[in-house]
Amino acid sequence: MLRIAVLDDYQSVSADHADWSALPEKAEVVAFADHVADEDALVARLDPFDVVVAMRERTPFPRGVLARLPNLKLLVTTGEKNASIDLDACRDHDVVVCGTGSSARSTVELTWALILAAVRHVPEEVAAVRAGGWQHTVGTDLAGARLGVVGLGRLGGKVAQVGRAFGMDVVAWSQNLTEERAAEVGVRRVERDELLSTSDVVTIHLKLSDRTRGLIGRDELALMKPTAYLVNTSRGPIVEEAALVEAVSGGRIAGAAVDVYDVEPLPPDAPIRQLRNAVLTPHLGYVTTGSYAVYFREAVEDVAAWLAGDPVRRLA
Repeated sequence: MLRIAVLDDYQSVSADHADWSALPEKAEVVAFADHVADEDALVARLDPFDVVVAMRERTPFPRGVLARLPNLKLLVTTGEKNASIDLDACRDHDVVVCGTGSSARSTVELTWALILAAVRHVPEEVAAVRAGGWQHTVGTDLAGARLGVVGLGRLGGKVAQVGRAFGMDVVAWSQNLTEERAAEVGVRRVERDELLSTSDVVTIHLKLSDRTRGLIGRDELALMKPTAYLVNTSRGPIVEEAALVEAVSGGRIAGAAVDVYDVEPLPPDAPIRQLRNAVLTPHLGYVTTGSYAVYFREAVEDVAAWLAGDPVRRLA
């Protein structure tokens, strides 16, 4: 019998979003709702399985782990790419890797949920109302404010368009951003330091790479206005987490809204959890019914195609 492991199914919904019984061979599907960070424990858990379905980049698959999983034949990742999987090692160990489709919509929507929650102090006011209080904060208007978009790709471009709909002055920057691309979206390209020093909200939409890791650190945060907010729904290590904690707690910027972290799940004692002027969500950018329906349905398709000898959406 084919054995399939579904990893990091935190909400235990993988069975609700796909028909695993449609596979052409009888299969045992085991969904794990907890996260395993220890490599030895992960190997012990996955050793009996022929197929592993990984939810985004929640569980890394480096060469050392892959070498210890001789039964693994197919690794499916939700999404079109996964930087936490060593594709070269998968090829070396004859592990086929396939992906699924994805959508930018859910992350764009969460980005705006976080921006609005931060500038209007929604979490603080909700807590106050529940405790019997009434009106403790003064919010920031978005109309007429400047939105600085770091990275104007598929997600950043859509975020910028929403900013324009709010009546914001939208500027953008990235290492490779051209004037033509900015004009396509209807925004203006500026240099990085100008974006950071003049924007009221800075939102990050870059891929994590050697070039972007630590891109926003202490020096960059020091350029921001004391009334400005930093928003990160991209990848945690793009922003130096310790520097962000220092900037927010020290009042050097007004606040932050963060969905991604250096270590996920976020450790209980992580200093960022203690920030008063921060809206923190547990990497919810892609966690919607629509995204999960695509992920798990196409994961089943990937397994079926692989069983038929003709893998689809192949990454390695």
